[in-house]
Amino acid sequence: MQKNYKKLGPYIKPVDVRNKKFEVETLLGVSVQKVFIPSIANTVGTDFRKYKIVKKKQFTYIPDTSRRGDKIGIAMLEEHDIALVSQAYSVFEISNHDELEPEYLMMWFRRPEFDRYARFKSHGSVREIFDWNEMCEVELPIPSIEKQRAIVKEYNIIVKRIKLNEQLNHKLEETAQALHKYWFVDFEFPNEHDKPYKSSGGKMIYNEELDKEVPGGWEVDVLKNKCSKIGSGSTPRGGKDAYKHSGISLIRSMNVHDFKFKPDDLAFIDEAQAKKLINVKVLEDDILLNITGASVARCAKVSTDYLPARVNQHVAIVRMKNADYANYMLCALCSTFYKRRLIGVSESGSTREAITKEDIEDFDVLFPDPRIAKLFNNRLNVLFSQQLMRIREIQHLLEMKNLLLSKMTKVETEKKRLAHQKNNLN
Repeated sequence: MQKNYKKLGPYIKPVDVRNKKFEVETLLGVSVQKVFIPSIANTVGTDFRKYKIVKKKQFTYIPDTSRRGDKIGIAMLEEHDIALVSQAYSVFEISNHDELEPEYLMMWFRRPEFDRYARFKSHGSVREIFDWNEMCEVELPIPSIEKQRAIVKEYNIIVKRIKLNEQLNHKLEETAQALHKYWFVDFEFPNEHDKPYKSSGGKMIYNEELDKEVPGGWEVDVLKNKCSKIGSGSTPRGGKDAYKHSGISLIRSMNVHDFKFKPDDLAFIDEAQAKKLINVKVLEDDILLNITGASVARCAKVSTDYLPARVNQHVAIVRMKNADYANYMLCALCSTFYKRRLIGVSESGSTREAITKEDIEDFDVLFPDPRIAKLFNNRLNVLFSQQLMRIREIQHLLEMKNLLLSKMTKVETEKKRLAHQKNNLN
């Protein structure tokens, strides 16, 4: 046992309460992000009497670690008072909350070191299992309950700040979508007198391709006529093993979400690898479009914080000839109308969800006149600059959160060092 560490076993006990009376209906699963999620299992004809009941502040983990990569599915119930989980899951609770704070223990489980430990200790010839005995053997520093609660309080302040920033950014995305709809679906963009165009009597002309009236001077055209670049990249030889810890960003589909770029698990390549992908160098104002898999048709722009960058084969670059159309095109491709069309294109293939370069080139879009495009671009740049400011703060807060988790191992050591210094002074 490591110095100043204690085994978890004496502090926890298993819980096995079944739903025999059908008193609980909420069925949850556990993700490797260490949170409870709504279950997606097919429960038709399922006997819920066999399912386990989990209550607030109790823990649930998935003993079978074979199919979950490097992370362990474990979570503490917080957002529900009571719920159901699969009978294959293990449920446990802390015996005495005055000795071990549940949220403090959950912080320990969020550490990557715990995941590595659990994977190493998993065993079995067919399936790898991290069983109850192994859970009891987990070692961790357990300072005074006051110190635990102080650490949890500091952690929760950071988490709440992250959540607030994410909520504010979501509001900005909703604002961008609403403005796009008002200007380019309802056609109430500001006219030369700063009045809503359509309701102020703006000229409307019937468009055969869209089978509706559109403002005069607007046109429907395919993207290849409006773009200077459409194309996707590739993964360097060697796959994930060839990635670097730093260098030039390699953007993958997991990083591209509607309206936002997520740097989580961002891959990096070196100069030599990047040189082979120079034809898919990402520039400012490029639109990134996911073209394969379950995330197909997700669309975002990447901030200059992550440039220089390249994309892999699952992400396409859509670069407008006129950068004033960048934000318009981003909002258009994220809109319900064009999103449905893109997904429809991806589902027309014979093997899997995919959008080809030719599909993108021949994708027709309604283009506003340059004056309106530029005005819209400038308006959204203000919104996106606010979003970027909060994204940067979120990244800083995430670093603080990870640092706090890493410092948990030093709690008891620091406490004893200070006590030793005090004794020496006396």
